[in-house]
Amino acid sequence: MRAMSELSRKLLHGSNRDAPAHDRIGNVDPETRATVTVYLRGTEPPPGRLSREEYRAAHGAAEADVQAVRQFAAEHGLSVGDINLARRSIELSGPVGSIASAFEATVALYRSPGGGTYRGRVGALTLPAELDGIITGVFGIDERPQAQPHFRFRPRVTLAPLSTQYSPPQVAAAYSFPMGLTGSGQSVAIIELGGGFREDDLSDYFSSLGIALPSVHAVSVLKGENHPGTPDGPDGEVMLDIEVLGSVAPGATISVYFAPNTDQGFIDAVTTAVHDTTRQPSVISISWGSAESTWTEQAMQQMEQAFAAAAAMGVTVTVAAGDNGSGDGVKDGLAHVDFPASAPHALACGGTSLQLSGAGQILTETVWNDGTGGGAGGGGVSVVFRVPPYQQSVNIPQSANPGGKTGRGVPDIAGDADPNTGYTVRVDGETMTVGGTSAVAPLWAGLIALLNQSLGQSVGFLQPFLYSAAGMAALHEITSGSNGAYSAHAGWNACTGLGSPDGTDLLTALKSRPSTSLSAS
Repeated sequence: MRAMSELSRKLLHGSNRDAPAHDRIGNVDPETRATVTVYLRGTEPPPGRLSREEYRAAHGAAEADVQAVRQFAAEHGLSVGDINLARRSIELSGPVGSIASAFEATVALYRSPGGGTYRGRVGALTLPAELDGIITGVFGIDERPQAQPHFRFRPRVTLAPLSTQYSPPQVAAAYSFPMGLTGSGQSVAIIELGGGFREDDLSDYFSSLGIALPSVHAVSVLKGENHPGTPDGPDGEVMLDIEVLGSVAPGATISVYFAPNTDQGFIDAVTTAVHDTTRQPSVISISWGSAESTWTEQAMQQMEQAFAAAAAMGVTVTVAAGDNGSGDGVKDGLAHVDFPASAPHALACGGTSLQLSGAGQILTETVWNDGTGGGAGGGGVSVVFRVPPYQQSVNIPQSANPGGKTGRGVPDIAGDADPNTGYTVRVDGETMTVGGTSAVAPLWAGLIALLNQSLGQSVGFLQPFLYSAAGMAALHEITSGSNGAYSAHAGWNACTGLGSPDGTDLLTALKSRPSTSLSAS
């Protein structure tokens, strides 16, 4: 078999990376072992509903493409690890020097915020001409932290005049989640990029609510582990996700996919959950992300492809829209939206501030924005993705940035996220009040598990229905407040999307539709 031409190289589209923001401290030892995940092209499915097995057979990676990557690996002294045709992924391992040479990557060591070091790269990757168009993404050469968890602890001393806290079932009741359902028979995935959970905390928490302990399992991706540490770390994210989801859908089986906080870890965790033929989740909840400007184009497109595959298989993906208002934590004075919430096949979850009566009814619901730098719901207009078909009828505005264009609007829907009207949770032996759009993604994931149980099938890609007249009628419009550059108003807005749920009305509306309408449209 002839060797691939190294004289004719092609840039890997979308692979360019800016230098990390942290200090460069030296060169990478070329003999250090590393593993990268290579993703391959595939055909995208038409509208409809496929099983995971059908998807793999019709739209997985081609054997010829796999063989081409095998040859490339052999020529560069790299070993081939896991091959997953459904995920269209191949793991390649070897010395960093060999991996960098294979893809012409410029790498160095950088100082991480926590005091350690990580490997980063600058510039674009290249491929032999024969692999141009076959390989769509290469992840793992760069190990910089990619995402932040979107949760906020309420300060122990708060100046908010209407500060309060609720259990997740209280919020679910206020949003009229359908009664008599537990999510039984449903499998739900949670993606985590750090932290962990303690069985004792979960047992104590659910016992305090009078709810049976849900079935919770850890799944390792790229050697990621359930590794609880301290309450002020990512454990707060992990426990918030599990406790919100588990208390509104206690009959569901919850699988927590732990992966490293890199673009490789994030994408691999999502594709593993989407194509998991053992646990077969019908809902995936994601509470991590960062501004679109911090991602490579290849990473964003790879993640969106994974979400599109999920839609084709009837899997709903709920994603937190961010906790830093319209700027999304970027210090350039411009508006930014959070990714992966901005992916068109993500159900982007924005944040509100919720005040309930003594009887548990909604008194007021406004955009979450504490106005003092303590947090605000993310939202805005994507600069990467075009307006998707399901948003064509809601008049997405131009970006608030100078010369801004119109793109995918974020979020789609919303729910209580204000730490001052937050959720009582238990983290590392402490009971505390937590908010953030991180709470909204598992809240909606729990609601969808209930809907799936009642309907006897998964709702799957829910956005086209939510943006229909029947879907919008099952949501509470939020018309007051601002997240910075954008203000709430009647109809869809870039703070809270279409609004917060009326779960019972949503179920009734879904039941009135023919079953064939629940598809990957």
